[in-house]
Amino acid sequence: MTDQMQRIALAGRPTGAPQPEHFSLETADIPTPGPGEILVRNHYMSLDPYMRGRMDDGKSYAAPVPIGGTMEGGGVGEVIASNSDHFKAGDFAFGPFGWATHAAADAKMCRKVDPAHGPITASLGVLGMPGFTGWYGLMELGKPKAGETLVVAAATGPVGSMVGQVAKALGLKTVGIAGGAEKCKMAVETFGFDACIDHRAYDNAKDLRAAIKDACGGGIDIYFENVGGKVLEAVMPLMKPFGRIPVCGMISWYNAGGLGAGADAKLTAPAIWRTILVNFLSVNGFIISNHWGDFPKFAAEIGPKVASGDIKVVEDIAVGLENAPAAFMGLLEGKNVGKQVVKLI
Repeated sequence: MTDQMQRIALAGRPTGAPQPEHFSLETADIPTPGPGEILVRNHYMSLDPYMRGRMDDGKSYAAPVPIGGTMEGGGVGEVIASNSDHFKAGDFAFGPFGWATHAAADAKMCRKVDPAHGPITASLGVLGMPGFTGWYGLMELGKPKAGETLVVAAATGPVGSMVGQVAKALGLKTVGIAGGAEKCKMAVETFGFDACIDHRAYDNAKDLRAAIKDACGGGIDIYFENVGGKVLEAVMPLMKPFGRIPVCGMISWYNAGGLGAGADAKLTAPAIWRTILVNFLSVNGFIISNHWGDFPKFAAEIGPKVASGDIKVVEDIAVGLENAPAAFMGLLEGKNVGKQVVKLI
């Protein structure tokens, strides 16, 4: 085994959209696992929108990646050395391995992945953090009921597609919002949404709102928020009394530092708060890392449905660690189709 590895380091903090110069492909020594740690050769790594926030140094729910530090993220690969009773060499593990070909990690922060149960990439998407995020946000915060209407933004991503499929199985009317005709077609034909609206076909929130209202046949009981921006502006006036809004992300604002720069000035805080008040809305922000205790319940419910094909999976696979930055920048612009992963081996 070679004693060298490759990693992608954060070379600078972007203002606005990340650029190639904000990333650095570097060679380093393969780490030696410490007590209770495992050493993994990454086969696949996950790319997710939250990683854009880790590139900033503003106050958030997690510490930023330091300049020169390895970009953070989940990965899945083969254990090649272990100082833990829970793993042995040859096992496959998911864990916080970052943008790197190899990583040492605390075994308690990792979980075994059995390749016999399906593609190991599922641990990065449908049976990993994104799928769990969609399931938890819908079930625990959305509180879905048969006959209700759900709208989910970024409907063909790993979070949105999970939300839509679970809601549809529970008897809800499901309306997706996605960017482009190809994704809207996928939302309906692959993921089973009743309808999907192409937000790129509308220049303003007012026209987008009319299209969403028409697709819903009226108002919205649950809006699963992934994007913010124009979509949020379109949806808010359509919320029914006692509606629920699980707030998962705001990808349209991430490249503006997460603060909503460039949003429509008409969507002011007083207008939002008044809508929440007069419609008795429940709006819940959540970070899935606070809820890992519910993961076994999720896996027990969703795992068999993935295996049977009842839950559909679409992956967008880039090849090579050196191509991770370009794939990530494309993800933030909505260029990916399905769960974005990077194949390393």
